[in-house]
Amino acid sequence: MNTVRKTVFETYRPRTILNKHKRPDHWFWTRYTAYPYIGCQHGCHFCYCRESKYAPYDTVDDFPYRIKVKENAPALLRKALDKLPRDVVAVGDYQPAEKKFEISRRMLEVCRDLRFPVFILERSPLVLRDLDLLIEINEIAHVSVLFSIIHTMDSPHAERISAMERLAPTPDRRFDAMAKIAEKGIQTGVCFMPILPDLCDTDENIDLVVRKTADHGGGFVLASPLTLADQQKAYFFRHLEANEPSLLDTYKNFYPANSYGPYGGRWLKVGRKVREKAVRYGIKDRMPRPIRPGEKRAASKRAVERLAGMIYTMELEGKSERSRWPYRKAAWAVEDTQQDIGLIYRTMGIQGLKNIKDVGPKICGILEEVIRAENSRE
Repeated sequence: MNTVRKTVFETYRPRTILNKHKRPDHWFWTRYTAYPYIGCQHGCHFCYCRESKYAPYDTVDDFPYRIKVKENAPALLRKALDKLPRDVVAVGDYQPAEKKFEISRRMLEVCRDLRFPVFILERSPLVLRDLDLLIEINEIAHVSVLFSIIHTMDSPHAERISAMERLAPTPDRRFDAMAKIAEKGIQTGVCFMPILPDLCDTDENIDLVVRKTADHGGGFVLASPLTLADQQKAYFFRHLEANEPSLLDTYKNFYPANSYGPYGGRWLKVGRKVREKAVRYGIKDRMPRPIRPGEKRAASKRAVERLAGMIYTMELEGKSERSRWPYRKAAWAVEDTQQDIGLIYRTMGIQGLKNIKDVGPKICGILEEVIRAENSRE
C-alpha cells in the first residue's frame, strides 16, 4: 500500500547566509546570493538543486520532503550586507514553506533598508504577496523578478512536462504573476530553463513560451539546456525509467557518464531558435544589466554587458571557447577596474583604455563605442 509522505520542516540557525562572488555573473548580474531554505516542496524532478552540493541529505529523495529552514537568515543577511558595497543580491524562495515562515519577506526588508538591488527567480505567484516591498526597493535601487517557465499549457507535451514539475504552480499562473509585476514597472522576464530535450525544444513550444512572455510584459527570455550531475542525474534517470521509459535512452545519449551538459550542437540550434523568436516578438534573449541613471561606474557596467552579449552570440554561432576567451577576460578586467572607463577615457583618452589589463585594440574600440553611447544618455 502506497503512503503519502508528509513534508517535515527542520528549523536551524546557520552561521552564514550570504555567498559572495568575485564579480557579477553574466546571466543575472548577481554579485551576492542568499536563500532561506534548503530543499523545495515543488520538487521538480529535473531540478539541479538535487545535486549533492545543494542537497545535503542522506538520500536525494528527501529533497521535496525535508525542508531546512534558516530561521536566522534575515539577521545574518543584515549583518553581512552592512559591510559590503552595494550590488545585486539574489534572494527569495516562494515555495509553500514561505507562507508559513515568511523569511523571504523579511530578507527583502533587509535589502530595502540597506538599499541593495534585488534579483528573484521564481516558479510561484506567491511572490506577489511581497509586491509592496518590491516596488519600494525598485524605487531606491533596482528589482528584477524572473519566472522559471519551460512550457505553456498549450504546448505539445504540456501534461508530461507538468508532471515533471510536480507541485509547481501552472505556467499560466506564473505568466499572470509576471504581468502584474510588469505593470508596476519592475523588470521581468522568463528563465526558459531547463529546456528538456524532446519535450521543451519543439518549435511550437519555443514559440509559445517566447510569445507569451512578450504578451505578459516580459522583456526577455533566457534560455539554457538541462544539466545533470552526480545524484541528480541518477535520480532523474530513475524517474525517466519509471515514468518516461521512451526517453531514457535519448537522455543517456545526450548525457553520458561524466557529462554535465549541454547536449552539443543540438542545444546551439535551440538557442538560435529562441533568439529568432525573441526578435520576432520584440523582446531580447539576454537580461539587461541593472544600471541606474547617474551611477558612478555606468559606462563600465554597460561595457561588460556588451561584451557578455557578444560572448553569448559567439557561442550560439558555434565559435570556440578559445575565440571567446579574450572577450571574457576583457569583461572581467573592466569589471575589476575601480575607475569607470568613461572617466578613464575623459582624462587619458584611448591610451587609458589600452592600459586596462587584457583590453586589446579591437576591444578598446568596443569600449569607446560604449562610452560615447553612454555619454549621449546624459
